[in-house]
Amino acid sequence: MTSPADRERLIEETVSAHRERDREGRILPSASFYDLAPEDRVLAFEETLRARTLEAALDPEGLSSTARALLARIRGGP
Repeated sequence: MTSPADRERLIEETVSAHRERDREGRILPSASFYDLAPEDRVLAFEETLRARTLEAALDPEGLSSTARALLARIRGGP
């Protein structure tokens, strides 16, 4: 069974916009997601929606960190 502190850490890592990449530059899914219980995966998804909504509300262009990362990738950035 996962401790409350470990559960919170896994959810936070899952919600984070940071994703590792493989050698070819492909984005890898968060490993923490797979360590969460199914109900915690739902919670992480809901928290992700809230986080991206807040990010977009604070951004001058209305973009979340995910949208910014995607646009940078399309434009040839990291």
